[in-house]
Amino acid sequence: MSCKSLMVMGWLLLSRALPSEAQLGKTFTGKASFYAKKFQGKLTACGEKFKEKALTAAHRSLPFGTMVEVTNLRTRKKVVVRVNDRGPFNRGRILDLTNAAARQIGILKAGVASVACRIVGIEGIVMLGPDEYIIHNTADIVTTLGPSPRQRPY
Repeated sequence: MSCKSLMVMGWLLLSRALPSEAQLGKTFTGKASFYAKKFQGKLTACGEKFKEKALTAAHRSLPFGTMVEVTNLRTRKKVVVRVNDRGPFNRGRILDLTNAAARQIGILKAGVASVACRIVGIEGIVMLGPDEYIIHNTADIVTTLGPSPRQRPY
């Protein structure tokens, strides 16, 4: 591969739409629903196969790869999802969640729920503030008032 080809490929990779640092922490609220089972295995807008057991979501305009913390406003349950599709195409909805994400925040029975969303990272990387940490083996983001459990006293 020539040097010019490598430079063009690098430029294409770096210029890909990603959420800017300014978007981190941005919040928005609205209604979320979840995908029907008929979409299993079909291609999403970003080219991935849809997997109902993955923690992903569809949003109309957020760049693919944006990590969003979604909180069910009724139950206060949270999940972190990665945007990999476009939608929802139903008026009044801001997110379509996978079955797995909808289950984690408790909206499977109702089908639709009021949610609060916060942009927390890009491309599978969750960027936390100094007073936040992720609980091992979950997608829960916890805010602490004191030092995080990861800090050592020495």
